[in-house]
Amino acid sequence: MAKPNVIEKSDLLNFAKECLVDRGIEKFTLRAVAERAGVTQGTVYYHFRTKEQLLIDTVKDVCDRSWDELSESDGNMIKQALASAKSRCSHDSFYHKLFFILMAASMTNEKMREQLGDLLERENKALFQSLAKVWTQSPIKGISLETWAILLNAIVDGLAVQALMNKDFPVEQVYEALEQVLTSLSNLTMEKDSV
Repeated sequence: MAKPNVIEKSDLLNFAKECLVDRGIEKFTLRAVAERAGVTQGTVYYHFRTKEQLLIDTVKDVCDRSWDELSESDGNMIKQALASAKSRCSHDSFYHKLFFILMAASMTNEKMREQLGDLLERENKALFQSLAKVWTQSPIKGISLETWAILLNAIVDGLAVQALMNKDFPVEQVYEALEQVLTSLSNLTMEKDSV
């Protein structure tokens, strides 16, 4: 295959995000990304064999950036993680629209399903690592930190579904309540540590 125009894959991902925001998922094409980036369509194909691969890599990039920001933070990790999740929880969240569209498409495409499964595993692992920095042990006996990570990831995705479906979903109120729950659980952990 011929060498593509000189452009980084990460730059193409940024152009893809711009196209998704401007055009929406329904009108998203590799040609549109190429035009936005000022490169040939062949250059986009060089980096991403299919539209689906570009979309999956876009989701991965958003996730990776979020987890990188959290791992570099030195403040209240729970508060920052919730703020990051809340920022993607809206009626028009392009990230979650993209994620759920890819999830639905992956039900008939085993390769996509495997890649999205890997992405969820990576998210669960990153969340577990973040929790392990905050909680020295599980706040509730019998529930491992790994299980907490899975549960919290599912809660965040479930809240995103509700926000996508209901334009009047009370995002602020629900995330304040979730922060209270996690703070209470953290306090239980600290009490156990001090005993």
